[in-house]
Amino acid sequence: MYKLLLLVLMTSLFMSLYALQTDEEVAMHALFQGKHALNDAVHAAAQMSDPDQLARGVHAIDEPRAQSAAMHYLQANLRLNGANDPLPGTFWRARVDVVLFKVVNHGETFPYTYRNEAYDYTVTLNRPGVIMFIRLAYPRTYAIMQPIMWTVKSSAEIVF
Repeated sequence: MYKLLLLVLMTSLFMSLYALQTDEEVAMHALFQGKHALNDAVHAAAQMSDPDQLARGVHAIDEPRAQSAAMHYLQANLRLNGANDPLPGTFWRARVDVVLFKVVNHGETFPYTYRNEAYDYTVTLNRPGVIMFIRLAYPRTYAIMQPIMWTVKSSAEIVF
């Protein structure tokens, strides 16, 4: 009888560990998906040249167009609506918050080092670029794991 009870307890323990491992693996894939989506967004934003400045021979980023492109790419890649809420039936369950969107333009001295002590982020840009942070909440599959919240960071430079 005790062996049967031990079998049931061990089975429940192993199933819990399996669920935890599966959830951790899915969480890592979700983080990579968020990172790739953010990388695409900042690269698209960094390519939004200001045509008026470019006509004068100055490489600069058009900030409104850059922000629009970044949001478009982020929303398309993470399947979000215009308010950054997940579309019905998608993986994400919580709103994606844009923590920081910064355009470093031609008015700065390059190489330009951006430091953000609050998020432990430092990047050196050699030409105009875009820096963006987003906050993602992982939608847990099982309740075994604690809630996970990531601040994903990325930057990109204009290509000329």
